[in-house]
Formats: sequence, structure tokens, C-alpha cells
Amino acid sequence: MRIVIADCAVDYSGRLDAHLARAKRVIIRKADGSVLVHSDGGSYKPLNWMSPPARTVEREANELDLEGAKQIWEVKAQKADDLLKISIFEIFSEIETDLGVDPGLTKDGVEAHLQELLARDPEVLGQGLRLLRREYPTPIGPVDLMLRDERGLPVVVEVKRVGGIDGVEQLSRYFEMLSRDPLLSGLRGIFAAQIIKPQARVLAEDRGFTCVVLDYDQMRGIEDPQGTLF
Repeated sequence: MRIVIADCAVDYSGRLDAHLARAKRVIIRKADGSVLVHSDGGSYKPLNWMSPPARTVEREANELDLEGAKQIWEVKAQKADDLLKISIFEIFSEIETDLGVDPGLTKDGVEAHLQELLARDPEVLGQGLRLLRREYPTPIGPVDLMLRDERGLPVVVEVKRVGGIDGVEQLSRYFEMLSRDPLLSGLRGIFAAQIIKPQARVLAEDRGFTCVVLDYDQMRGIEDPQGTLF
């Protein structure tokens, strides 16, 4: 991982265009190829980013770049025309280190139990689905469930209690990585959660993923006060 605090401007072009005017920001470049640009506010969300797989080319600025810029980072998506261009005017601090293999996130009780219940009965997510493996390994961490559909095609599933944009991005990273495996030809993705936020649903469906809202009580076979089985 490389962390740079710099005076920079950022331009993004692709499915949409966006511009961040010159300011002091934190730039994070991860081993998986992703690049994130953060300000000192806005909680955990980056102002702009490029998801992996991506390739970064660093070069000296020239007369065609922003006046005063000394260095340019051009971050290109491997499977699209998206480009993140970072114009660096001054670097104040820089750290580069290898974080090693991350053990992964420990899920809360509900999320872990949802995954367990779906592994027992994958057809909650769609007719004809069957479990191939839980915690299916990828180079960037395990994906929750790997299934096969009735045609024998692979289906990757990310399970959340509350499904937000971050969850969709997580599924997207797994999907991109797994899609490179010829043995997983025809791969499709499912984003499953008790609650799926509207923006997350739009993003997931735009990326070709199926969204499934989970009824936790029904999956556990809990009865309501009237004695009706959910």
C-alpha cells in the first residue's frame, strides 16, 4: 500500500465525468490496483476512486497538463474506458508498506447467520440454486457463497444485513477477480440483504447483479404473536 498526502486536482472520465479542484488530500494506492482519493471530512467514503482491476502510470507533467502540476497519476480501468487522472502539485508526506494478507472481516451475528441459513437452503435466492462452497477463496479475500444454478453455471453471492453501495463495490471486486477464471465462465452475481438501500439497488442492477431482500425471521421459521409462521 502507498499513502500520499498531496496538493492535487482530480479528473475522472468514463460513464460520467467529475472534477475535484486543487486541494490538499490523501491518495491511497492499494496492492489490488485500486486508488482512492480522500479529504479530511466525509467520513469513510472517498471523494473519487478507481476500483480494481486497474493500472496506474506515473509520469512527469507536461505543457498539456494543469499549470503548476509536477506529476501525473493516470489510473486506467482494465475492462472499461474509465480514467482517473490525479495532478499532483506538491507531496507533503508519503508512506509505502506491505500490509500482508488480511484475515478478513468478522461478520456480526445476524450477517453470519444469514450466510449460514442461505448455505443450508440456497433456493431462497432462486429456484434450482445449490451450494458449491461457503467462504469461496479469491486473491482479495473470501466471497460469502459460491453456488451453481440449474444449468450448472456459477453464481457468486455477497450477503449483508444492510446492503449499501460499499457492499455492491465489494461484490464487484470479487466478481471482477473471479471472472478471470475460465472455469467460472458464465458467472453471475447476487447481492442479498435484509435491507437494500435504493442507491445500492440501482448500482447493483446497473452492474448486472440480482438483488434479493431476505426475510430473516421467515428464514429462521419464527412465528409472529398471532401464531402465523413468517
